[in-house]
Amino acid sequence: MLKMVAGLGNPGREYERTPHNAGFEAADRLAEKLRATWRRERAFRAEVAKTNTPAGSAMLIVKPLTYMNASGESLGEIARYFKIAPSETLVICDDVNLPPGHIRIRANGGAGGHNGLKSVIAHFGTQNFPRIRIGVGNTPEGGAGMVDFVLGKISEENAAPIADGISTAAEAVCDILADGLPAAMNKHNKKIAESGNDAVPSAPKSENLKI
Repeated sequence: MLKMVAGLGNPGREYERTPHNAGFEAADRLAEKLRATWRRERAFRAEVAKTNTPAGSAMLIVKPLTYMNASGESLGEIARYFKIAPSETLVICDDVNLPPGHIRIRANGGAGGHNGLKSVIAHFGTQNFPRIRIGVGNTPEGGAGMVDFVLGKISEENAAPIADGISTAAEAVCDILADGLPAAMNKHNKKIAESGNDAVPSAPKSENLKI
């Protein structure tokens, strides 16, 4: 049972509509779907929207405002205060190793080079929490570096697919709430396998991203 859904990203107007903020946008879309209202909670350094699951249980939708690399600081504080276990927290983030618009749901796993997930793992003390990765594509060969790519504006070519992926991620959370994680994984991960396009060429790991 989920008690918290967290979309990862960077606060501030300059980071809007960037690949690295796909998690924030998915959280916004989910809040819209569940008719939840955002409030800035300064004590937790986050924007928080309170809602209920289909089963009637309370659930938080969260956007940490501690910047991507420190996402776990905010989420750890919220989890401890509300006594939310890592397994009851779902994290949504971008993934440069998935094609734009594809999503992948996992029950657990490592950071895969994503510094936001790396921070969450460090502050939760475990990798055992579900996550949804939204494909944003990779930096073109010979193009901008990875930092410039994920923090730059989404290209016109990738805008529509990534927007679809963000909407699908929000839909996937609703599927998890209604039918459980395995059913949602079977539904959404199967689409990747059927497409025959499971990944874009390997990207450099984002360990050096500072934001």
